[in-house]
Amino acid sequence: MVCTMTPDEMREFFDPGTITAQRMRVVEKNAESLGVTPLMMMESAGRALAAAVLESHPESVLILCGRGNNGGDGMVAARHLQRELRTDVISIDQEPRSHLNTLQLGILRSCAVGLHQVRCPSDVAALARLFESADVILDALLGTGSEGEPKEPIPTCITRANTAGVPIIAADIPTAGIRADRIIAFHRPKKAGAEVVDIGIPLEAECFTGPGELTLIPRKPSDARKGAGGEVLVIGGGPYQGAPYLTGMAALRSGADIVRIASPIYLPQPDLIHERMTGLLIQEEDIPRLITLAKNADAVVCGNGLGIESHAVVREVAPYCRKLVVDADALRKPLPEGKETIYTPHAGEFLRVTGKKVPEDLGARGRLVRKAASRGTILLKGEVDVISDGTRLRFNRTGCPGMTVGGTGDVLAGLTAALFCRIPAFEAACVAAYANGWAGIQAEGEQGDGMIASDLLTWLPSILFQEGEG
Repeated sequence: MVCTMTPDEMREFFDPGTITAQRMRVVEKNAESLGVTPLMMMESAGRALAAAVLESHPESVLILCGRGNNGGDGMVAARHLQRELRTDVISIDQEPRSHLNTLQLGILRSCAVGLHQVRCPSDVAALARLFESADVILDALLGTGSEGEPKEPIPTCITRANTAGVPIIAADIPTAGIRADRIIAFHRPKKAGAEVVDIGIPLEAECFTGPGELTLIPRKPSDARKGAGGEVLVIGGGPYQGAPYLTGMAALRSGADIVRIASPIYLPQPDLIHERMTGLLIQEEDIPRLITLAKNADAVVCGNGLGIESHAVVREVAPYCRKLVVDADALRKPLPEGKETIYTPHAGEFLRVTGKKVPEDLGARGRLVRKAASRGTILLKGEVDVISDGTRLRFNRTGCPGMTVGGTGDVLAGLTAALFCRIPAFEAACVAAYANGWAGIQAEGEQGDGMIASDLLTWLPSILFQEGEG
């Protein structure tokens, strides 16, 4: 298959609209993995801010800098403005301070800039003349990562800036409460009405999954109780016994606290709870019990090892599932549909349920999957995975040839369900595709062509939770 994308296709699948702070963290982390460092992005942002300041031909500028990377952007702007006009910087002199902020502050000490560090409102009051004499004020106090109400001396800086009667330019996003006349947003707008400047982030960081996706996984709180990671129900087995248990173990390794396997056959696996069905196959008599189990689960997976004879049963149970992952044998018409659903077909299963053959061209595949995702999120498995909820679209290219071994799709299904317990469908599918592929790469590195699907299980926790953040 052709795994490249043309520049026009990259632009087609890039979303230029307003971006959330959480999504921006994902994109920045992905950009870093592609070689664009946070320092490079900060330098580009600072140059753009300086250019915006110079547009009005001021004689003096006052730059308000906080302790984070937004403040670092402002300090870079000051460095680029020092030769053009009188430049003063008010820096919040408190800890903790981000690494790049500390770096930029050190550089600024060697520049022709008036550097004024403030700790309290009286420190700001003593610098009233700077607010009164500035032709323009640049707000770089708090960026997208800030939470809660600003603490002093930031509110005093905001009040002084608002009453100065001069234009205020906000870096990326205005500090809460400040009167911003212009917003210079980096890469994508965080607020309607912002002017967007490019800071060199590759569009691939948006269109393809990367390590940034792992930042979407929430940490369990320190006071978490049993069940905080979610309860997963796997409905499968009968003709093929190993598949549902592999799915269940993947869910446990991916953060689920409780996993039940509703299957006719018991396999000794002490970490999993077996819910025995009545016959040799999952059948109509099992529906009432399955509905009860499904209602109590945070996420349900159906199809693994199920065979074709039990399809009507999972169709009946599906509407009672709050969150449903449909995989393997359950991927056939009529499709099971939960209240929220993720479908995980490979190319053959996609053809079976849509009647559409998956094209080799990556852009065409993306358009096809996006059009097909009208009833839920689709994670189309392949050499390059395609994920869409009908609006958003991502590609994932982690994985390796060794993952052609049977069972890796079952691992992906359990991984997806565990994540689905804690994050929304589209995000869960993106993280799952990325992490499953990386687990395969690591397992193949150890086992070569002798890797088996269960080898992926040992890698999932370190991939998911050493990189994730709350």
